[in-house]
Amino acid sequence: MKEIPVYLLSLGCPKNLVDAEVMSATLFERGFRITPREKDAEVVIVNTCAFIHPAREESIHEILRLAGLKKKGKCRHLVVTGCLPQRYGKALFPELPEVDLFLGPEEVPRITDHLQALLSEPSPKRKIHTPRFLFLMTAEHPRHLSTPPHIAYLKIADGCSNRCAYCVIPSIRGRFRSRPMEDVLREAGSLAGRGVKEVVLVAQDTTSYGRDLKEKPNLSGLLTRLAGIEGFRWIRVLYTYPANLTADLLETIAREDRICKYLDVPVQHIDDEILAAMNRRGNSKLLREKLQLARAIVPGIALRTSLIVGFPGETRGKFEKLLRFIEETRFEHLGVFTYSKEEGTGAFDYPSQTTEKLKKARRDTLMKMQASISAEINRSRVGTLSDVLIEGRSENTSFPFIGRTMGQAPDIDGITFVQAGAARTGDMLGCRIVSADVYDLFAKRISKKP
Repeated sequence: MKEIPVYLLSLGCPKNLVDAEVMSATLFERGFRITPREKDAEVVIVNTCAFIHPAREESIHEILRLAGLKKKGKCRHLVVTGCLPQRYGKALFPELPEVDLFLGPEEVPRITDHLQALLSEPSPKRKIHTPRFLFLMTAEHPRHLSTPPHIAYLKIADGCSNRCAYCVIPSIRGRFRSRPMEDVLREAGSLAGRGVKEVVLVAQDTTSYGRDLKEKPNLSGLLTRLAGIEGFRWIRVLYTYPANLTADLLETIAREDRICKYLDVPVQHIDDEILAAMNRRGNSKLLREKLQLARAIVPGIALRTSLIVGFPGETRGKFEKLLRFIEETRFEHLGVFTYSKEEGTGAFDYPSQTTEKLKKARRDTLMKMQASISAEINRSRVGTLSDVLIEGRSENTSFPFIGRTMGQAPDIDGITFVQAGAARTGDMLGCRIVSADVYDLFAKRISKKP
């Protein structure tokens, strides 16, 4: 078979991106050519997200946009993979006749078999394959990193067993399934050997790692082993469940120099009635205690959280309670989602639904408050020293490089503009913070780290 050019677009979260990287490498190993130019592709793959309404809209928009290549470009076949077909495949099949093949996440390792079958038939029939939740990647699966070469996501588990009332992930991705620790470490060693400086641990709930395995490893133990791998400068943890934060985990973060003093802790809300309706484990008292514990054990830790506004039953008083909590807690980074009413979730039929206008107003109010908090925190850092991982060049002639401090995660937090005579992507520079704005920092190089 001739070398077939394939364009792969991945949407949604880093966990989805890892699936796309596995598909890309698998295709390459079987003789396909991965092209960055969509117009050159004979096969176009859209790896989709279906978590909430805006994500579905983006997925559908990109599918329809790329479907145009079947008329104007070289595209012979359009393939849709990931969460959207897993959740809506049978309904989408008649609605998107432009799509030749729908594949759920389970089909990630078999992507080449599906494409070869599609390409070998003179008049292939449209198909859908969405079996249920057995696939869990291993270190044996190849990956083409689509991130900058100094950064990689490391998916330590898949699925979720928390059953939050607003979330469809368990029905799309299945129950929580951890990768064996030795398997994770093998992949991590491979990433370090490829020059990765920062590895970012992801899962639907990283703090549940190991609970489903016979040996009962945990995130703390995994982090300790990862910190012993030569080559990594930073090890970062995302998607931690607040009720599962333990003193042992936090002490590990504090003890190991290579582990970022940073945690992503989505609390979602602070009102006890809302938390109970969300089916979140832990009440407001426990949430406050966990966050206080994190700051006590890991001095200077940067905390990121995510919130949902407009959940059914969120009265003005409950929202104001959330505002006071954010004002008191002063997260370094914060994201706000408006509640999305999702079929198949526990909250779908809840009474007291909130209007979209009010949800957006509340989101804007929260983000305005957070902007003020973020600006104050950033200003307090002026004059301090910080290592900065260089990401590339900027358009600011006074600060010609872009990087991140340990307290800034890739893609979701602010960035640091750096003044330096010369630097390369992946360099770690010792810097002094010289100024700040609402979300970003400005720094001058004082040394290059070995």
